[in-house]
Amino acid sequence: MLATDIDSATASAAAAGGAEKRAYVRQIFSEIAPRYDLLNHLLSLNIDKGWRRRAIAMLGIERYPGGTWLDLCAGTLDVSAELARTKGFRGYIVGADFAEPMLRAGAGKVSAGKLAPVAADAVQLPFASASMSGAIVAFGIRNVAGLDHALGEAYRVLMPGARLVILEFSTPRAPVMRGLYRFYFHHVLPAIGGLVSGHRTAYAYLPRSVANFPTEENLAARIRAAGFTGVEWSRLTFGIAAIHVGERPSGGAR
Repeated sequence: MLATDIDSATASAAAAGGAEKRAYVRQIFSEIAPRYDLLNHLLSLNIDKGWRRRAIAMLGIERYPGGTWLDLCAGTLDVSAELARTKGFRGYIVGADFAEPMLRAGAGKVSAGKLAPVAADAVQLPFASASMSGAIVAFGIRNVAGLDHALGEAYRVLMPGARLVILEFSTPRAPVMRGLYRFYFHHVLPAIGGLVSGHRTAYAYLPRSVANFPTEENLAARIRAAGFTGVEWSRLTFGIAAIHVGERPSGGAR
């Protein structure tokens, strides 16, 4: 078997949630960290910036403007930077990601007085229970090796009344848009991503991970199962992405 076939097989297994997922995801995101921001904005035609702003608007920072906020699966800290710039924000951000090179690639986006980057796995967070005023995960929750454990950890570290906001890719429902989307995701994106990043399989993993991720309805059900209430979701840009919001109920203990 060729090396490229081995890489492809590993990417497929990781995208499906195989035993290789945690190590594989950490490795590929560490390797593509230097070009990650460029490719994100290039491949999304900068639409991702607007998606992030809409997700942040759902956090409800006006309720705890001076609180401590968790940017989970923070990557290169784009969400942290946008949150820090949000009008009225006076709080502190903890940016957590288990691929430390990604955090290093985002160094300088947010002043040290507003941000603490932390190398941490979403399924086992090193934070005290009920210590966060809110949490947001942008394009990272599908990469965790244990979705339900990660949702449970998010619930645990949130204060009662705090919100969890998830921004993630999804698959359009309309047949024509779904066909265009799949062609772009499975052919154009891997080709450009591989060329610019120099990584053969990282951008082949992306469409596979989206295809294996729960539907919007299923993800909402799993968020509720983790203990969150008031769970809602909405599609963005013809269903290319979706935002989910849930709240840890007041008095909710875990």
